[in-house]
Formats: sequence, C-alpha cells, structure tokens
Amino acid sequence: MKEKRHSPLNRVLGQLDHLDETNLQNLINRLAQERALFEGIFNTVREGILVVSREGVVEYTNSEGMKIVGLKDSDIGTAILWKWLPDLAPVIDMDGEEPEFAEQASVNREIEMTYPDHRFVRVYMVPFEGFEDMDPHFVVILSDITKEVMSTEEKIESEKVSSIFLLAAGVAHELGNPLNSLTIHLQLMQRQLDQIEDKKVRSKMERSLTICLGEVERQDGIITHFLEAIRPSPPDFRDTNLTEVLESVLQVQEQELQNSKVTVEMEIGDEAPIIAGDMNQMKQVFFNIIKNAREAMQEGGTLQIQTRSDDDYFYVVIADTGQGIDKEDLASVFQPYYSTKDSGSGLGLMIVNRILRDHGGQVGIDSKPGVGTVISLKFPKKHRRVRLLPQT
Repeated sequence: MKEKRHSPLNRVLGQLDHLDETNLQNLINRLAQERALFEGIFNTVREGILVVSREGVVEYTNSEGMKIVGLKDSDIGTAILWKWLPDLAPVIDMDGEEPEFAEQASVNREIEMTYPDHRFVRVYMVPFEGFEDMDPHFVVILSDITKEVMSTEEKIESEKVSSIFLLAAGVAHELGNPLNSLTIHLQLMQRQLDQIEDKKVRSKMERSLTICLGEVERQDGIITHFLEAIRPSPPDFRDTNLTEVLESVLQVQEQELQNSKVTVEMEIGDEAPIIAGDMNQMKQVFFNIIKNAREAMQEGGTLQIQTRSDDDYFYVVIADTGQGIDKEDLASVFQPYYSTKDSGSGLGLMIVNRILRDHGGQVGIDSKPGVGTVISLKFPKKHRRVRLLPQT
C-alpha cells in the first residue's frame, strides 16, 4: 500500500505561526499566483477535467468540463455527477441511502449525451491518490469525440448506400436483359401479323401486342428512371428557379393529385428562389416529396407549399394533411430501404437527403400521426455557396 502524501497546504498552515506579516502576505500572493497559473493551464486543455468526491459531488471542473456537462459556477460543490451523466450509474454503489462511487472504480467508455448538446463523449475516470487529509476522490476526464463518431457513422452510411447502389444496378441490369429480349420477340410477332388473313383475329392480336409492347416500354422506363435516381452523380450546377421546378413537377402530377382529391395551395415569397443547382435533381427531390404527400392523403387533403428566404438561404416548406409518421419511425425515414408504406421502396427520402447534401442544403421533417407531415428544405443562396466552397 502506497503512503499518502501530506498536503502542501497543510504543511504551509503548520508554519503560519512562524511567519511575520510581510512573509505571510508574500506567501498568500504566491499561492494566488500558483492557483491562477494552474487554473489557466487546466482551462486551456481541450478535455474536460473534473474532480469528484466518493459521493459523486463535483468539487472542481475546468471550463471545458463545465461546457461539456452543462454546469454553472453555482453547481460546483453541489452537483452530483451521476445525475448529469446517467451512463456512469453502473459504477456507482446504489446500496446506500446516498449513492457512492465504488472505492476502486475506474471507467473508460464512450457515452452519448443529449444535454446540454447532443454529443458523444469518452469518459475516463480513475481513483485519485490524494493526500492523507483528503477523503477518496476521483478524476474524470471527458473528451468530446462527436466529430470522430459522426465521421465514422457517415463513412458506414456511405458504404451502406454504395452497396445498395451496386445491388440495385445489378438487379436493374438483370431485369433489363429479358425486357430487351421480350421487345425483340414482340417486334418479330408484330411483323408476322400481316400474314394472318382473318382481320378479326389480326386486330385482336395487334391490340394485345400493342399492350405488351407498351408495358415492356413502361417497365424499361421505370428501370431507367430508377437508375438515374439512385446513381450518385455530381450536380450540374446552373441557375435554377425552384418555383419553376415546383410548378413543372406539379403539372406532371396534376392528374394524380386530382384523382386523389388533393388540393394544392402555393405561397411564393417576395424573392425568386434562384439557386445554383441541378434542375433534374431538384425535380427528383420535389417529385419524391409530393408523391409521398399524395400517397399519405388517401382520402383527399391539402398540400401546402411555401417558399421564403432570409439573408443567406432559401426555404421550401411542403406540408400535407395526411396520416403522419409515428415518432418511432421518424428517426429512420432517411435510411435506405426504410419505408412506412407496404409498397414503398424506402429510397425516396434517402435520395432527397443525398441531393440536398450535394447542394449544400439540409432537409428536415416534422410529423404528427393523424395531423400530417411537414418537409422543410433549406438551400444556400449563390453568394452563400461561394463562401462555403472548400479552399484548395
């Protein structure tokens, strides 16, 4: 067992009786300077450093520790660490009336915090070998690893999406080959129709062949559009008026919206929403969102579209009065192949999110079951996009 050291302060206090007023003042000044020096050093460290008692009371923290945990000056000496970081509970002795840290407890783990900000933190806690006149304490070091975790998650998501793209492209290719074969044989059958003398039979076969050729062509178009939608291609940035794109998409879906008894209301802001964007990708964004909204309003409803702007961004808000999305599903709607519809592909909103990212924008979604869903799209203005470009 290691011998505990005597506190320097305790040794100094033992000599106070032998100091005159001048030396005492000099000692006080020196102690104040040393304290300020150590405070300055601790406050420049990027990790949060906390000293906690055996009962978990935070008795000291540097400025980064206060920032990470969300403490105020008035909390020092009263705040219980395990109440602020609940994931530390497994290392706390919960048997007594007042929870206490186990005497030899040490922790090294990653935790997710939601207060005061959403972040990921690595916690390293070890017993503090203090002085003989001190109760057992612990040093807790908090490292903010949010960027590292998010970067890893983005990489995993990117790899997952890439694998889906490859799989989808392969499936589309395999479907395309038999469709081409069907088209060739249907065309051969069509050429031999002239040899059929019975006009009634020939007319019936012509009609059937026309339907078959039309369906094959439609399936081929679906595959083509699907590949265009999921294939990650760089945007062709040009001046793009979002209002004009919206009107174009609404015109294409006009008949389906009418058949679904959906009323469209548009409110256009004072400033024309002209961005540096890829028109075809913007059409894909609005088509997917409006299609989802229409399918959510099975018994009719209202589709509200609003554009507005501030100094740096244009906003497009699309709201429906459909069935809404449960909060359990809301966090997963941008994940590939996740759909709340039985017949949904689960790729629509994932594609929307990817396109918005490529344009330097953001997509948000708010929903309430039985009330409806609001999709918010945020696009940087052209001057803002220039400032956001990475330096080379």
